[in-house]
Amino acid sequence: MEDPKNQTDNTTPKVTGIGGIFFFSDNTKEIKDWYAKNLGFEISDWGTVSFEYRDVNKPEEIIPLQWSPFKKGSDYFAPSKKEFMINYRVQNLEGLLNKLKENGVTILDDIATYDYGKFVHIMDAEGNKIELWEPVD
Repeated sequence: MEDPKNQTDNTTPKVTGIGGIFFFSDNTKEIKDWYAKNLGFEISDWGTVSFEYRDVNKPEEIIPLQWSPFKKGSDYFAPSKKEFMINYRVQNLEGLLNKLKENGVTILDDIATYDYGKFVHIMDAEGNKIELWEPVD
């Protein structure tokens, strides 16, 4: 009999991991070059790094984590005044948004759908913009 602690409920609205780490840089080319030279980052054509890890509950699944500097002054993190933004992987994005609305969380936009998943942005209690991503698996 399977241990109930190892079962996953794929419909529970929740964060399942980190999808990306984004931060401002004064000079994105220089900072990318610094990370490549000093820490061995392999920068893609899109200026990002994809780290890969495996889901402990589905070890056959390879999951990417994106790292990307943004030019300081970009409005992509707005209305946040912070220097960074985290992208969280989620399951059941619509259900999670309903929960967040019930809890009075600020939802910044409507769900945007792309070939690689659905995205929406929210603000946390300290003014950090958060990107929620439900990937197409």
